[in-house]
Amino acid sequence: WLKPFWPTVQSSQLVVAQSPFRAMPKAEKKAEGESKKAVASKKAGKVAKAVKGSTVKKVRKVRTSVHFFRPKTKQNKRDPKYPRKSCNRRDKLDKYRIIQCPVTTESAMKKIEEINTLVFLVDIKATKPKIKEAVKALYDVQCQKVNTLIRPDGKKKAYVHLTQDYDALDVANRIGII
Repeated sequence: WLKPFWPTVQSSQLVVAQSPFRAMPKAEKKAEGESKKAVASKKAGKVAKAVKGSTVKKVRKVRTSVHFFRPKTKQNKRDPKYPRKSCNRRDKLDKYRIIQCPVTTESAMKKIEEINTLVFLVDIKATKPKIKEAVKALYDVQCQKVNTLIRPDGKKKAYVHLTQDYDALDVANRIGII
């Protein structure tokens, strides 16, 4: 019911069955076996040479400290595929937010007239250098030094002492304090 895979040999015809995996003749097998042996012996010779040559004992590192620090590995610089922010954040403390308003009390007027000092209420986060920059930008005057204090109501007050080149009374007139 099933046909055989190999064709059969009939007496009338001389058809010899051949498999796709033909058997190798002995002479070919012998030659291939010798070449494999030659390759194997070369390999063995190399290994033997390496074994004989490397009789040097590995030197162990002498540790002089009881502390172990892990080895420093390579730290790659950041190379982002895209910016994490679309645009830079605007500086919230600009000159108009730093200086809120001038103080017009009697003691402030006395300081303007006598010691060439302007008094302002400033932002609580403003620093002395920032206050100095803001006064220079807004009123075009050079500050000698800035003293600050935080009032009991939580507001920051800045005493801006001007250089001798500028008169606080003129600046106060320009601002509109007096």
